[in-house]
Amino acid sequence: MVKAREKIAKRLSKYLPSASLPYVMDLLFSESVHFKVTKPRSTKHGDFRPAHKGKPHRITVNGNLNQYAFLLTTIHEFAHLTTHVSYGLRVSAHGKEWKSEFKRLLEPILDREILPDDIEEALKRSLHNMKASTCTDKNLYRALKRYDDSADNSVLLEQLNDRDIFRLGKRVFRRGELRRTRFMCEEINSRRMYLVSGLAEVERYYETGNER
Repeated sequence: MVKAREKIAKRLSKYLPSASLPYVMDLLFSESVHFKVTKPRSTKHGDFRPAHKGKPHRITVNGNLNQYAFLLTTIHEFAHLTTHVSYGLRVSAHGKEWKSEFKRLLEPILDREILPDDIEEALKRSLHNMKASTCTDKNLYRALKRYDDSADNSVLLEQLNDRDIFRLGKRVFRRGELRRTRFMCEEINSRRMYLVSGLAEVERYYETGNER
């Protein structure tokens, strides 16, 4: 057990703030769970699947997240696990039971100099009015994005200017006017209009020959 723990800790050390590693390891070894670092997924940062047909609980977290986003996503998914253990399928995915578990599991990392001040401040504010994920809490999401790899070409749509060209997935768009929290964007090829969240991660598009 000790060797297995050391082996897993070594693998996870490059994804997490070093001061948080002992706590995360305690979480992972407190339940029967298969934890896996996965390739980036555009639709989610992490995922929890309950035990099924003799297989243990399963948690996956995207490996391209910065260390603070990786930590919070891991705790987010583990809160799903502990909520499932306590309540089964009788409660909603991000209901009051999950929120209570998420807050409980976050307490050991708060005020421990594990998180940068801006992330910790945004996280504490978020806990007073909890959303389903860091992606739906604008202030927390923006704080986390500041620590992304600078070599990453992705930006938030809200950081672009009107009429800037950007790529989202395999399609190319031009940013239009803001409507509450979403921008009206024109897909270049089809000329169809789409509402896109200002917090969507997009890629700057530099091939000016595609502009119209």
